[in-house]
Formats: sequence, structure tokens, C-alpha cells
Amino acid sequence: MARTPSTRPPATGPRTGKAPAAGAAAPASPGQAEPQANPNPWGPAAQEEGDGRILVGRSFLGRSEAAKAGTSAKDEYLTLRLANRHGLVTGATGTGKTVTLQVLAEGFSRAGVPVFAADIKGDLSGVAALGEAKDFLVERAQEVGLTYTPDSFPVIFWDLFGEQGHPIRATVSEMGPLLLARLMGLNDTQEGVLNIVFRLADEQGLPILDLKDLRAMLAEVAQTASTLTTKYGNVSAQSVGAIQRQLLVLENQGADKFFGEPALNIADLMRVDRTGYGTISVLAADKLMGAPRLYACFLLWLLSELFERLPEVGDPDKPKLVFFFDEAHLLFDEAPKALLEKVEQVVRLIRSKGVGVYFVSQNPLDIPESVLAQLGNRVQHALRAFTPRDQKAVKAAAETFRPNPDLDTAQVIMELGKGEALVSMLEGNGVPSMVERTLIRPPSGRIGPLSVEERAAVMARSPVGHIYDAPIDRESAFEMLQKRIEEKAAPQEAAASDGGGFLGGVLDSVLGTGPAAGRAPSGTARGGGRPSTRMTTTEVVVNQVARTVATGLGRAILRGILGSIRR
Repeated sequence: MARTPSTRPPATGPRTGKAPAAGAAAPASPGQAEPQANPNPWGPAAQEEGDGRILVGRSFLGRSEAAKAGTSAKDEYLTLRLANRHGLVTGATGTGKTVTLQVLAEGFSRAGVPVFAADIKGDLSGVAALGEAKDFLVERAQEVGLTYTPDSFPVIFWDLFGEQGHPIRATVSEMGPLLLARLMGLNDTQEGVLNIVFRLADEQGLPILDLKDLRAMLAEVAQTASTLTTKYGNVSAQSVGAIQRQLLVLENQGADKFFGEPALNIADLMRVDRTGYGTISVLAADKLMGAPRLYACFLLWLLSELFERLPEVGDPDKPKLVFFFDEAHLLFDEAPKALLEKVEQVVRLIRSKGVGVYFVSQNPLDIPESVLAQLGNRVQHALRAFTPRDQKAVKAAAETFRPNPDLDTAQVIMELGKGEALVSMLEGNGVPSMVERTLIRPPSGRIGPLSVEERAAVMARSPVGHIYDAPIDRESAFEMLQKRIEEKAAPQEAAASDGGGFLGGVLDSVLGTGPAAGRAPSGTARGGGRPSTRMTTTEVVVNQVARTVATGLGRAILRGILGSIRR
């Protein structure tokens, strides 16, 4: 499925032609030496992606360097029909995790599978540019039985802050109270108040799109707390005030740029270009790492949206989307037990939606055991064991693999060089393969970041820029509540200017402040006459409230496992 690079620009663009078969000489890029034919000294040439597989690298069955001279080499593949059984890429800093992530992302893209990945250091952006046949890449390709063939991939850049990619936005209503409470670090009581705010807004058809809408709803709940108590529970001014203060903290972290419209359409993460390559959506996350809770909650919200919106597909021949969570420990740090249980549930169930979830972190211990058990495809780069905790991590990592009698897994983890990893992929009926020490194949795209000019050029050709670059501010809870206040104030102003009048008398009767106060109950005519058929002011108010509640319940919003709106 690889394609001839010489006809393409150095960034994403039209792709034509076929790449040379493995073992043949690749065409040289301008100004570079012609690569030599692959001597392939360690067994037959590796098969490129095809037949529903992604080539990850080549192993030598756990034996010594001398084994490479024989026929003991084995190509390690990720099977596409098992790729939605999720995966894990771990290893210490500088051991090659980002390159492995790029190799996997490129493989999925070639297979027509869209990818979403966070780019913590900016290095992953190079996947949009044509790779360069550098000596160490050509040599590594030969070691794994390939001819190095440069390629580039269709990329859409995203950025929650709208600086290095198209803005990603979500409405507050879509995120829901559960993730928002975690984002703000609320306690149980404050989270309860936030749930009341969302329930009231959902029932009354008040869209909470951005932070000003949420502030307006909090003010509304605080002002009407006494009328809400019997239905929803106590709402204290202290809890509302604490939530308002946390909203200010969120604003200072730039979250106000994330909440709003146009909200991200999941379909725009699942594009395939005209040559059949899956689009790689790259989230610029270097600045986002300064707000780790926002990063974690955004990724969990995105996972929740995929779960709620996508239909059940069972076990497809290849995933509909693959999702890479870099710095995965941030998703679980300080997360309450209830949230961890829901994340585990989503990870377990989203497989049947055709979504593969791959966690990338330094240490397997960063992932809760209940989630770790769901991750079938594993790549483990080197770990260092300088402290007791490090030694525990090495032992834990070794124990997660299917043992190989020819390999001391715990020892090898500490000996792996850069670009080497222990690999165990699901095979057959979903059984993990025995762990093997593997040379990871080189990426075909550029290793390293794009320049500012190159990134701008990719964004200028983007198919979604016209959709997301300009913000939208439509009528929502803030404007609707303002209109309510104005409508309530208008009769009072008219009554005041009219010297009270009929409306003033009605208000006096409701408040018990006018001359009507102290009169006989209005259900009975004065002087003991027959009962009046006219409704009292109180009855009018009660009936109006009943109608409002009934209407609100009719349009109440259903929410899913992580609190996002069900479609």
C-alpha cells in the first residue's frame, strides 16, 4: 500500500503510484544518494502492511546476536481485526516511544484507519512531511528486512487554544457534570450542586454552551435555591461560590477558549483522504500540558463522545478509529474511584464500536489494573531500575507479558537500546503472542517537528479550517436568563409608573404586602356567599409551575456513562 514519494510535495498532498516491493531499491529524494538494494542478511524480506496487518518490527526470538545469522528472525505484526482490543506503549524518556507511536499511526493510516494522537513535544507533526533516507533509517530498514521508502501522510492539526492547529471546542452541556467536576476539583457536595445546575438546564431547555452560560445558571440556582430544595436537595451559597471561584481558575488556564461553539464533530476525526489513507489528527499538546486536568478531561470527554455517538459494529476487519492517549497517567491521577470505574467500563465497551484505544506512558504502573487488563497489544521500551519503585515497575511490566522461555523479560527490559522494545501482539483468536525482543521498524514520514511555515501550509490546505476557525456565539442560557429577568421586570416597571394598578394589586396579594393582605380566603366570597370560580393568584402560579415542570421533563436530556449527552 506504500506509494512513490517522488511525485509528492514534502507535506500532505495527492498520492499516486506504487512503492517498490520490499528488497528493491527505493527512488532517491532530490540531493540524496541512491539507496542500495536491501542485502537482507537476516532472513527473507519483511512483508509491508497488507493482508490486514501492520508491520511493527523484527524480532530474533530472544536469542543472541549470533541468532541473526540464521533463520530465526520473526516479523512482528499488529493484526488490524484485533487492533480494537486496545494497546499500551510504555518506556522511559528517550527510549523511542514517540517513534513507535509514529510507526503505528502511519501503519493505521496506510490501512485506511483514521488516527487521533496527542503530540506532547511537537515531534509527531513530522508525519505530515516526506521522510528522509538518512543512513541510520536505511540501516534500520535493512535490519528489519525492508527497503526504506519515504512517505507522507494526511494530517489535520488541532489545538484547544487555537494556536498551532484548528480550535477544538466543546459545549459545557456536552461535557457534562461528572468530567467538569473533576476538571474543577470539586468535592462531593459541590459536585452535587453542579448536577442540580445541569439537571435544571437540561429540563428547562437552557443550553450551557460556554462558561458565561454556566455562571448565569449558577446565579439562577443560587437565587431560586429555596424553591429547588424540595425537588433537588439543598443548594448552599457557599457551594455555588466555590464553583464560581473554580470557574475563574479554569478561565485563567485558557479553558474559556475550549468551551463554546462550533463544537467538534466526531466525524471530522474519522476522515479518509482520496487515496485511501486514514487522516491522522494531531493534537498540539505542548502548551496543554500546563493544564493537565484540562488535558485529561478533554481526552476523556472525547472518548465519551465516541462511545455515545458511534453505533455498535462488533469486531470489524479494521478499526473505525484509533485513539492514542499520550501521558496517560494524567487521566488517572487523583481521579475518584467512581470515575475510574466508568473509564474502565468505556474502555471495555468501546471496542464493539470499532474504536481502538492505545495508552502511552512511561510506566505500566501509571495505568490502573482494571484498565491495564483491557490492553491486548503491547510495546515495552526500556525501563531503568535505580530505585525500589523502579524495580517494582520493571517486575510489574515483565509480568504483564506472556512468558518466553528463551527470554528473561525483566532483565531485557533494562537492557533494551533506543529503538528496541519488547513486543507482544494479539494473534489468532485474540491470544497474546509470546513476548519478543524487537527492532522497531523506521517511520516513513519525517522524524521530528515541522517548521512553523510547514505547519501553516498544512493548515491552509485543511478540509476543516472553514468549519472551526471562527467562533460562534448563539443564544444560550446567559441570554435566555437575561430575557427572563427583563420580562419579569417589565410588568413591575409598568405597575410602578401606573401607580400600582391591577398588576400591582396581584403582586401585593402574592407578597402579602398590599391592602389585600389579611382579607378572607379568596376561595370563599365575602360575607359567606358561594365560592368564587375564579382561580387565586397562588393557584395560577402553581399551575404555571406544573406546566413548566411537565414541559421540561418532556425535553430532559439523557446523559451517558461519563456524563456526555446521548445522541
